Amino acid sequence: MEQLGFYINEARCNGCNACVVACKDKNNNPVGINYRRVYVNESGEFTKDKDGAWINNVAAFNTSLSCNHCDHPACVKGCPTGAMHKRGKDGVVVVDHDKCIGCRYCEWNCPYEAPQYNEELGMMTKCDTCLDLREAGEEPACVGACIMRAIEFGPIDELRKKYGKNADIKGLPCSSITKPNIVINPHKDAAK
Repeated sequence: MEQLGFYINEARCNGCNACVVACKDKNNNPVGINYRRVYVNESGEFTKDKDGAWINNVAAFNTSLSCNHCDHPACVKGCPTGAMHKRGKDGVVVVDHDKCIGCRYCEWNCPYEAPQYNEELGMMTKCDTCLDLREAGEEPACVGACIMRAIEFGPIDELRKKYGKNADIKGLPCSSITKPNIVINPHKDAAK
């Protein structure tokens, strides 16, 4: 099996949300369901130095995140029907709607908030890496839409060789929990 995953270059992400809009449009998701999300992380404050001058100690960065198609997906472990499962050929975590009962256990178990409940369907939905686009030889919608080229998709081993193995940044749970298939080049203010 060739495990697929994402590379996110936080240092390039400007928070434009083009990836979110492209994903939402491609999947025709209703209001409130976003398989890819951009989180804005802000911290710090303005302080005064000994001379009374205001010092800028503010930091802000963006994190584009979807399902990380983890090696040990908590959503799969939490699914009582086996609807949430990891595909053998590429490691992508998908939902079998013939088995899903909409109990939301997968949603509650995932530390990345990837599974999303669709009220219209009465079932869970999530990022499937745009399987239909990939089968047609295209890249996932989020990758193609990123104007900053901050998102890449492909075999995680190749992405790790190219960019390293970092999956731990400020604001995300420890990667040891689920072993996510993501590589992140952290913004200077996001490094743990």
